[in-house]
Amino acid sequence: MRLLFLGDIVGRSGRAAVTALLPGLIDRYSLDFVVINGENAAGGFGMTEEIVTDLIDAGADAITTGNHAFDQREALVFAERQPRFLRPANFPAGTPGRGANLYSARNGANVLVCNVMGRVFMDALDDPFAAVDREVSACPLGEQADAIVVDFHAEATSEKQAVAHHLDGRVTLVVGTHTHVPTADHRILAGGTAYQSDAGMCGDYDSVLGMEKDEPVRRFLTKIPSGRFTPAAGAATLCGVAVEIDESTGLALAVAPLSIGGVLEQRLPPFWG
Repeated sequence: MRLLFLGDIVGRSGRAAVTALLPGLIDRYSLDFVVINGENAAGGFGMTEEIVTDLIDAGADAITTGNHAFDQREALVFAERQPRFLRPANFPAGTPGRGANLYSARNGANVLVCNVMGRVFMDALDDPFAAVDREVSACPLGEQADAIVVDFHAEATSEKQAVAHHLDGRVTLVVGTHTHVPTADHRILAGGTAYQSDAGMCGDYDSVLGMEKDEPVRRFLTKIPSGRFTPAAGAATLCGVAVEIDESTGLALAVAPLSIGGVLEQRLPPFWG
């Protein structure tokens, strides 16, 4: 089974890269399941329902978010009626939407996707370890779920690694999002769980985390905001993580980073052939 996870989409440039490239990747490499973090897709802050629909039409099977999940106020409404849209599972009780859901892959497998947010250097939320334990225990690998993907949206690498080791052997993939920079630590942990600290972003890397450079640089130099952050509009790099999954166990056989287009080094998973 082949799974692709794409990192945070930032602005129109990132959306255009995903909608242009993803359908071809699915067809050419026979991808069974695709997860995308889309929380910065609408002008860099949140998502609209139209964008959610466009990503689903392009091939996304699940769309995760993070601290910007509800920056677009309409998300408070459509989160309830869009089962492919996830917000962090450790948001407070009563938050609209869902933090995890079970989906059918193209090969007929059942894939649990769980979205959780960290607490180190982030907003104070419920315990992410308890939240992800609750979701995984309710739909265990090898029983209700044939594969489990955890998007851990967090700032601190230590917290991401701790969650991955805590879940090792119980889930297929733990992948970090939020920092918008792809890390070089992709690997399979001792128990068979694939891991990468951050998938990077789908956006213009000639930027500051996907935003036009002038305003962030000015704020660092002067400490005075002089305008809004605006997503950079140059050619985007499609960044993510690919996993080859053992269908008998739901654990990872191989994991590799992906980057296509833009200014980063171009990389395709070697096991895609």
